[in-house]
Amino acid sequence: MHGRPRKAPTQEEQEASSLKAVKLRELQSQLLNFHRNKIYTKEAVDISTKLLESNPEYYTGWNYRKLSVQNLLESALDSDSVQSILDEELRLVENALKQNFKSYGAWHHRKWILSKGHSSTDKELRLLGKFQKLDARNFHAWNYRRFITALKEIPDEKELQYTTDMIYDNFSNYSAWHNRSVLLSHLMEAREGGHSGKENVLGEEFEFVRSALFTDPDDQSGWFYHLWLLYQTLKREPLLITSWPSTGSNIQLSVNGYLDGQSLLPVLHFQSKARKYPIILCFNEAVEGVSSSTVTVECEYHAGDDLIWIPLSANKLDFAQAWLTYLNFPDEVNSLKPYSVKITVAHVPGITSLSGAPCSTTHTSFTVCVPLNDLKHAEVQTMERISWKEENFRARATQPQDANLLHSLGYLKITMENKPSASDWSMETIFTEIAHCRELLSATNCKIGKLTLARLLMAHNTLISYSRPNDGAEIHYDEILALYRDLMKMDPKHLCYYEDEYSLALLKQLTSNTESLLKYSYEYQESTSPSMKSSLCLRLNGLSLSRLGSMECLLWVQMLDLSHNKLRSVEGLEALQLLSYLNLSNNKICSFTALEPIRMLKALQVLDVSYNEIGAHSVDSSRYLCSSPMNHAVGNDWNFEEFANGGIKLNDHWDAFLVFKDLNLIQLEIMGNPVVNDQLKAFLFKIMPALKWLDGEKCN
Repeated sequence: MHGRPRKAPTQEEQEASSLKAVKLRELQSQLLNFHRNKIYTKEAVDISTKLLESNPEYYTGWNYRKLSVQNLLESALDSDSVQSILDEELRLVENALKQNFKSYGAWHHRKWILSKGHSSTDKELRLLGKFQKLDARNFHAWNYRRFITALKEIPDEKELQYTTDMIYDNFSNYSAWHNRSVLLSHLMEAREGGHSGKENVLGEEFEFVRSALFTDPDDQSGWFYHLWLLYQTLKREPLLITSWPSTGSNIQLSVNGYLDGQSLLPVLHFQSKARKYPIILCFNEAVEGVSSSTVTVECEYHAGDDLIWIPLSANKLDFAQAWLTYLNFPDEVNSLKPYSVKITVAHVPGITSLSGAPCSTTHTSFTVCVPLNDLKHAEVQTMERISWKEENFRARATQPQDANLLHSLGYLKITMENKPSASDWSMETIFTEIAHCRELLSATNCKIGKLTLARLLMAHNTLISYSRPNDGAEIHYDEILALYRDLMKMDPKHLCYYEDEYSLALLKQLTSNTESLLKYSYEYQESTSPSMKSSLCLRLNGLSLSRLGSMECLLWVQMLDLSHNKLRSVEGLEALQLLSYLNLSNNKICSFTALEPIRMLKALQVLDVSYNEIGAHSVDSSRYLCSSPMNHAVGNDWNFEEFANGGIKLNDHWDAFLVFKDLNLIQLEIMGNPVVNDQLKAFLFKIMPALKWLDGEKCN
């Protein structure tokens, strides 16, 4: 463990260990009997002492000790008796820690005793000093030290100096670096001890950690602290970075995709039989508080105050980077006249990040036309099968009108009221750290140094994109991608991580400007069906992508080809609410639950997940990350007897049920996956009655 090989035990050591195990089992059996019968006699307590001093990891023993201490304290006659009881417990814990310095139960029990308020905290600091001489990096001791310093109200400034001394003693003391980050966070937040200037503090800390990095570049402790400093340098208030529709867009809403017999421009219209239009807001970090109270939507035919905002891919605290709502247009609204929609984000406080920072106010506006329904074309596109063959796609990069169109759709025009600003200090700091990192790498081929340089270059690009995207500053994506390619060769144990980071950087590069997006934009036109309207398709196939990112730049996409990549998950696609056609064939998706984000894509009509690895793994732990539809909280409006009567075992396909039950797919390709059989196909027909095509065959 931690790079330290274990020696094989000798025969004598094995025999001694077996004998000790027999004695411990006997003590454990006795303690469980005392615990069960609530026996707290001196004999029982003495047996628990022997057990815990020999095996501090026995959690039940520590729980029993707490109960026995409480029982003894209730019968204590005076303060001296109380002190004697607590001192005995502290002695027990000290002996247990000598046996195992990393015992969670022992450290927690000592905290519990100290919280009673009858023990000397000075003695605890002296004891910690002894333990930290034996193992200066032990995080249990550092965690306990923070507990004691809080009880003694020792100033953070004094503790900061202590971490400095410990780091000078050993640059590799990760726990000291971590404690330093905790203390500086408190000091900067409280603005105490001369730490009111964030720039000065972080500047000094960068210089401090640089000494450690240049002293031993292969030690990771200082690099992790450097990463924390980088995060603090980039830390800013949450802000809206993209939205759909984007500012100035002219949107056509139709039931069938046609306007007076003429096909609409592919990316300017949205088809919705329910006459609802999605509005998506994407922030630079996860936020909460997006509601009709904090976001106003002004529209002639919609009040806006009853809109419900839904977080997409929210964490456990319901924070999310992308938020969704729908504008509903009643049937009587039929006109070529454009209706103006104005949105104000954070017009009142309430939208905040995980750190509690408030979001800046942002304005965006667009127009929507709701033309007369042309029902004679209503079924045209639903009856045609989409084919992802190469001959059906034509590059559109040479058409100048497309460049103007993509530019208007892909970027949010931010008003001066909320325009983000990367301070000159932030830019200069990142630039300086890049220079120092390159200097270090010129002398040593350090893998974590290369990883840090890649992160610094990405941070530099992010600051440029937020504040001054057109000032001619150098963009470093090619260098970043080269660094990750080197790391894949240098450190194959962490190949998957480097592949994911490479994918994120590549997608950042592809979506960073209109010209790069145009290289991957194609017009889809079925050669055998010239009557079918053309569609604009973004083809990101064959790029070795293992992870999705930069989806906030692709909110306009309705047709997306991600085939022949290395995707194991589709997290991020839930933000693409206009997506109607999706190709995920020939990836590494190993379960239906990995497709869970597409449940949110209500406009999705065509899905290709053929030739993946669904069902190839006998034990697929990802299946248990999602709630089963047999759970009372999921799918309680479904008649499960209907499946049983049809001879279909829902237990075998509940993950497919979870993903597909709310989709309105017309075409689905699943061939080439080990899970596919006639029973699964029958099940899919049952839960998706609108399905017209399955694995290339027309459904009856």
